[in-house]
Amino acid sequence: MNIVEPIRSKKTLKKIETILKKQSLRNLLIFLLGTNCGLRISDILNLNVGDVRNKAYINIIEQKTGKPKRFPINTKLKPLFDTFTKGRNANEPLFLSVFNNRMERTQCYRIINNACKKAGLDCKIGTHTLRKTFGYHHYQQFKDVVVLQKIFNHYSPQTTLRYIGIDQDMIDKSYMNFIL
Repeated sequence: MNIVEPIRSKKTLKKIETILKKQSLRNLLIFLLGTNCGLRISDILNLNVGDVRNKAYINIIEQKTGKPKRFPINTKLKPLFDTFTKGRNANEPLFLSVFNNRMERTQCYRIINNACKKAGLDCKIGTHTLRKTFGYHHYQQFKDVVVLQKIFNHYSPQTTLRYIGIDQDMIDKSYMNFIL
């Protein structure tokens, strides 16, 4: 199993956002939705225009778990959704491929991986990096693993910490600060 990492540096996140913004609003929105909401790529790609246009909340049924999920659209995403969905049919996929089909995860992987390489990242990157990045920075900001556990629908706080890379960060820091 190829385990991907979160993007830990906020400076690197800004670089990636700049790279993606130059490519397209679509590519930027996929990245921002993943890093600001913690959705799996399958749930991001399953969204339709009507799921986000003129909405305060996104309501979905998670594809992997079958559980309902509801969360607010933050102030960073709201104006981008307004621009991106203007004049579009509510029933069409939010993210379209160049062939006007619903985007596939492999296309997202290439977009994200390419942008991360351009930004100078050398860790393991994948579509799941977006979800892990959300979790990592949410934990760094609020230090509340229980809330994050509920957001991710994880079984235990330990699973959540391991998932977002905090366990490894703590182990690395311990080694770096231990000198006999």
